[in-house]
Amino acid sequence: MVGVNRLGLDWKRFVVAANPAGEVVACGQLKPHGADILELASIATHPNYRRQGLARRVIAALLEQAPRPLYLMCLTHNRPLYEKFGFQVIEDDLPTYFQRMRKAFGLADVFMRTGEHLLVMKLG
Repeated sequence: MVGVNRLGLDWKRFVVAANPAGEVVACGQLKPHGADILELASIATHPNYRRQGLARRVIAALLEQAPRPLYLMCLTHNRPLYEKFGFQVIEDDLPTYFQRMRKAFGLADVFMRTGEHLLVMKLG
């Protein structure tokens, strides 16, 4: 699968979409960070299957089973996708995990120079 952070993977938490041959072509998970923090994470679609609505269907399936609040991290170019599901960017009162990740991304971006920002978004 393309673009999935391999740290903390537990395939039992995933929703997947498969092609007719049974190959996974899109996925996403609900990833816990402690007892009361849940993240919509690992949303990815194989390049050959993009722009077919698979990520949206995976996200919708995950949202059906997710308690609120629900967090996610994304790059700025993905913001409109998640806003369609009701997520809003948050700047203050971030859970510790998301504070650390945003700080680490900022440090790494000094070298990567993506021009993107890591957003933390919340639903509910």
